[in-house]
Amino acid sequence: MASPLPPSAILAALPTSLRDELLAALNTISTNFREGRWEPAELNGGKISEVVYSIIRGHADGTFPTRSSKPPNMVAACQRLEQETQLPRSLRIQIPRMLVALYEIRNNRGVGHVGSDVNPNHMDSVAVLYMSKWLVAELVRVFHGLDTVAASEAVDALLERELQVVWSTGGKKRVLTNKLTLHDKTLLLLYSEPGAITEAELRGWVEASNPSSYRRNVLREAHKNKLLEYDEAAHTVRLSPKGARYVEDNIALTN
Repeated sequence: MASPLPPSAILAALPTSLRDELLAALNTISTNFREGRWEPAELNGGKISEVVYSIIRGHADGTFPTRSSKPPNMVAACQRLEQETQLPRSLRIQIPRMLVALYEIRNNRGVGHVGSDVNPNHMDSVAVLYMSKWLVAELVRVFHGLDTVAASEAVDALLERELQVVWSTGGKKRVLTNKLTLHDKTLLLLYSEPGAITEAELRGWVEASNPSSYRRNVLREAHKNKLLEYDEAAHTVRLSPKGARYVEDNIALTN
């Protein structure tokens, strides 16, 4: 697997304002999704589509725009990208077709206009969130020559996961509610981190007084249930996609 990129280096070749637009749109979608605001989460799917289109169009033209712009007809504009044979297939075919699907949710699923037979909802917001993450990860993969795992990890590192229920102080993190079990506190704290952390650090954050009991009853049990990856040899812990979904479905992310 390729070495991870520091967040500051990701898509650094883009104009700063264009890169900022892309990351702001992705983080807005992620934040609105976490907080159950389906309509704004889906609306920002349109914004990120416009930014990604502008990046590909600029790459094809040889000059990136300073800011994104909305093409008069997104479907036709994406279809025209298919004629840019100098582009890799991902930028020419796969991403543009994903943009069309994402734009369709924004425009014709009860988000951007009235009169649709579908109201903004959790299912559509899940699609918007994960399509948006995929789009940014593909840009990272193509522009940096990474594999898909490293590109996905780079995007996760860019996502702001500052949760109101999780407080960072003095290099430590604390869960600001007494209503959660040790198990759920563990998963929530892992959710607030983009990658793996040490077992000792995590145990300190949840203030588990008995290391053996915590290892046996929380870490090993959650590992068995595929909610996290617990590497006992390396003494590291990392949230799994199943664990992230558990947090989003079962734990209030605001205090």
